[in-house]
Amino acid sequence: MTPDKIDQGAQITTVFQTPQIVLGNAGAEGTLFIKGDWTIETIKDADKLVSDAFQQQLHPTAIDFSDLSILDTSGAWVIVRLMRGLNLELSATSPIQSDHRILFDAVWQTNRVQPQTQPPPNMFIQAAEQTGRDVFEIYKDIKILTFLMGSVIAGLVQSLINPRKLRITAIVHHLEQTGLKAVPIVAMMSFLVGAIVAQQGAFQLRQFGAEPFVIDLVGILVLREVGILLTAILVAGRSGSAFTAEIGSMKMREEIDAMRVMGLNVTQVLITPRVIALVIALPLLGVVANFSALFGGGILLWVYSDITPIAYINWLREAIAVNTFMVGVIKAPFMALIIALISCSEGLQVGGSAESLGRRTTAAVVKSIFLMVLVDGVFAIFFAAIGY
Repeated sequence: MTPDKIDQGAQITTVFQTPQIVLGNAGAEGTLFIKGDWTIETIKDADKLVSDAFQQQLHPTAIDFSDLSILDTSGAWVIVRLMRGLNLELSATSPIQSDHRILFDAVWQTNRVQPQTQPPPNMFIQAAEQTGRDVFEIYKDIKILTFLMGSVIAGLVQSLINPRKLRITAIVHHLEQTGLKAVPIVAMMSFLVGAIVAQQGAFQLRQFGAEPFVIDLVGILVLREVGILLTAILVAGRSGSAFTAEIGSMKMREEIDAMRVMGLNVTQVLITPRVIALVIALPLLGVVANFSALFGGGILLWVYSDITPIAYINWLREAIAVNTFMVGVIKAPFMALIIALISCSEGLQVGGSAESLGRRTTAAVVKSIFLMVLVDGVFAIFFAAIGY
């Protein structure tokens, strides 16, 4: 059946049949008859009929759609709600038009609640599954980092052949952002750390009458370990997170895809300048951190232990050597490479949501710090083994 049309001059108005729900008709007791038009236009009346049927606590045993005129997706959803509430099923022999059955079956299957066929895995299985996912994630990160490292090296080799491919402007820009603008925070934090190390060392060694040896402690600890490690952690939290956020935002706005369409090499444009800038900036920041920490330790010992600056400098010259300074400087480029590659790789893996951007930024900082501490430990063991 089709809805009636009433000609009102130049306007044609469609009149829909009112939906109906009838229990028992022409001697068919226990059968629920669905009549009229069940469409988006009659959804309000249909929904009210379903609510009234629930209140009347009907208990039909079968359902008949032979008098159903028009059915669309909205009406089918309402009928499915009715059948769920009355525990009715649409069987193969239920009277219904073929086109209505196709639509109704689609809605019915979409709304079907799948029963849980198996119990959830226990704690050990979940732990094993999570471990497997973490191992696969580590493999994926190593694969991406290896690819980026190879791409950066290939780009540098091409730049040696054709220097115009090296983006000097971008390198200088990132050198300013990651190096020059980071000097105040690095100097201040290193000054405080040097002063704290000196105070704690003097406090502990005073009871043994070996207070001047705190100068050896400050000099060796700062130059070999604390200065460069603290600088790398600050750079990872400051510049590494910025790299991830910048590249991730470009990924979300599809700017990286646009660069590939334009024929630009994403590694040469975005990653190589950042890597070069950070490899240059981190050793220089490490030198600034070393001098600031030694200066902070000297000021604290002058005030706290009455060790004059002249005595502090003379003792410090005896306590440290060139290799003490070089140990920290040698580690700096490797830490810078770790920060830059991990931050850029996490930025390239950002999805299309703000949640993904935040998660990748956090992961970049955490992974960078973890690997830097690991590398620092490897270098410490290596230098101790060779007696350097």
